[in-house]
Amino acid sequence: MLSTTIFPGRYVQGYDALASLGEETARFGDQALLIVDPFVADHLLTSFEGGFEGVIEYQVERFQGECSDEEIERLNGILGDVGSDVVVGIGGGKTLDTAKAVAHHAEVPVVIVPTIASTDAPISALSVIYTPEGAFKRYLFLPTNPDLVLVDTKVVAEAPVEFLVSGMGDALATWFEAESARQAYASNMTGNLGSMTAYALARLCFDTLLEFGLAARTACEAHAVVPALEKIVEANTLLSGLGFESGGLAAAHAIHNGFTVLEAAHDAYHGEKVAFGTLTSLFLTDKPVALIDQVYSFCEDVGLPTTLAGIGLDDVSDVELMQVAEAATAEDETIHNEPMPITAEKVFAALKAADAEGRRREALYHLV
Repeated sequence: MLSTTIFPGRYVQGYDALASLGEETARFGDQALLIVDPFVADHLLTSFEGGFEGVIEYQVERFQGECSDEEIERLNGILGDVGSDVVVGIGGGKTLDTAKAVAHHAEVPVVIVPTIASTDAPISALSVIYTPEGAFKRYLFLPTNPDLVLVDTKVVAEAPVEFLVSGMGDALATWFEAESARQAYASNMTGNLGSMTAYALARLCFDTLLEFGLAARTACEAHAVVPALEKIVEANTLLSGLGFESGGLAAAHAIHNGFTVLEAAHDAYHGEKVAFGTLTSLFLTDKPVALIDQVYSFCEDVGLPTTLAGIGLDDVSDVELMQVAEAATAEDETIHNEPMPITAEKVFAALKAADAEGRRREALYHLV
């Protein structure tokens, strides 16, 4: 079989990176359409807009809230009227997904600038499309990854710390899922096998989280950009993205998808639900006790949930948990990339075990 590894064309990260956005964007065109979310428009735009002056022509458009076909069509109309030959998305996930989709339809390069480090989505060749009312509609799989991803860690450090922690929860799954896909000879997001490069980067993501996660959280709480924060931002964004897209997904993200059937879990962040999916996968796939202890300790240190209550499911019933398990084991779910047969009953039992272990440790901690 073929192995395939995909990357963004260029990745730039660091303190005050936004100051170089105009220069970096000019590599790809002469006229940029900047799609910015309301926070960027109201609080950040004036701090970096000067970097475009005399470097590249640009027009700013405020994102209107949903990555919908209607919003994509509106922005494509503006892009055509202005004659832009590069799209820049600056803000949160829906803004970035919209920028990717607009650039795809216009067949022009795209520059992605996340303002938080809460997921690995910025580097991916994927946009999630919603209705104008915010209901999920479809996935738009793109032929290429972004031409440039630029992350300003000064901006990331000013964001609420829970976004960084959520990103660590998303990244925590990366090595476990890629390693399962490797063992099972399961395909990655391209439909082919992953490469040794992808699997090695997935492992580096895990090791980086364990070594620097707590220090990065502490620094972010103080709005301080230090090397540990830089390393975790890179792990959350680049390493995790490369690991999931080119290594493969397995149980943790499928269990996350299962949680979406329960309304009570909707307020939990994506990364929080993925993190509990990872804890569940440890029991599901019979990981060593020492590794289970290591991962629970990491989650406790950085503030990721270790119980069902931590993702809003304190009153969840067994019937509801079985609904989660059944959704997680749907025929086309990535949980079947695990190197052993998986059933809904096994996932249900693992969910119960993961929650029980989290509660046991909570009780032990409170006794100290």
